[in-house]
Amino acid sequence: MRKTILLLIVSISAFSSAQAQFYKYSNEFLAIGVGARALGMSGAVTATTSDVTSGYWNPAGLALMDKKFDLGLMHSEYFAGIAKYDYAGLALPLQNKTLNRVLTFSLIRFGVDDIPNTLFLIEPDGSINYDNVTSFSVADYAGMISYAQKLPVDGLRLGGTIKIIHRTAGDFASSWGLGLDAGIQYEKNNWRLGAMGKDITTTFNAWSFNFTDEEKAIFAETNNVIPENSIELTAPRLIMGGAYQFSWSKDKVTLLPEIDLDWTFDGKRNTLIATGVMSIDPRIGLEAGYKQTIFLRGGIGNFQHVTDIDSSKSLTVQPNIGVGLRIKSVTIDYALTNLGDLSGSLYSHVFSVRVAIDERIKSSR
Repeated sequence: MRKTILLLIVSISAFSSAQAQFYKYSNEFLAIGVGARALGMSGAVTATTSDVTSGYWNPAGLALMDKKFDLGLMHSEYFAGIAKYDYAGLALPLQNKTLNRVLTFSLIRFGVDDIPNTLFLIEPDGSINYDNVTSFSVADYAGMISYAQKLPVDGLRLGGTIKIIHRTAGDFASSWGLGLDAGIQYEKNNWRLGAMGKDITTTFNAWSFNFTDEEKAIFAETNNVIPENSIELTAPRLIMGGAYQFSWSKDKVTLLPEIDLDWTFDGKRNTLIATGVMSIDPRIGLEAGYKQTIFLRGGIGNFQHVTDIDSSKSLTVQPNIGVGLRIKSVTIDYALTNLGDLSGSLYSHVFSVRVAIDERIKSSR
């Protein structure tokens, strides 16, 4: 608590002494997503998420948890293993079966390690000294605390997430930030509706830079700009989703399609629907299940207009597929994701595992 209060004080001081500016793709590592189930459905899970990863996708879904605890882990690598993305989350129900209150702790790290620092590769006399080459890491961290509960209205759930963000670039730069997400879900019969407000209070990152006089001199000689302390702001966004669950053979066979719309309000983006005021990025996901044990998933998203080398324009889309296997309390999920290009080298394999122990109450799903 003291650290949180201190962070707030530092942020207020930073706002008064540094220039604040909105960036369209601020904290973009938080847009990648967690959990292979959701990634296999292109992130179209706002209305249906109901496990520990809900702290990221829509905290309201945590209120559906019916276990003593739910532990989730994920690891993925991008760009031929250069960048590594890791997630861990733990959901713990509080002692209230009526409202089904749940508290969740999550941690995300996205980083590139062992980057060569060649600033001092060349000695003042012009000779090359490889002993001067060191290495550093560029990493983004997010710690999230989520809370959710059911509301007195049947089928209605509400949740929120506090995000503490820390970003580093070796010893050269670092930032601390704070943000808030809020979500709601409602279900009636087989219909599922959900909405998620991300960065609803405007998330900030207070950046500070630390360069020695020698490093500043090298930057000046190579015509590089020396950055100054600043505030990076992330504008709010809204994600709305709707789903309908089909079932056959006494619920042994299920089919769950969902459509989400990701609304941003920071100007025109390269999305399927874009104006000068807002942009809308649709996501479509589908999950087929058998006996709640075996799952097949697919999704499309990240619609973008691309200008080719011959100036012709085309619409590209990011496809995703995935599978899941649940054995008693352990669920293993896999997703094959594409970064938006037909090149096979851009495909990434994502694995995640969930361990949910001890059923407490019957799920409403």
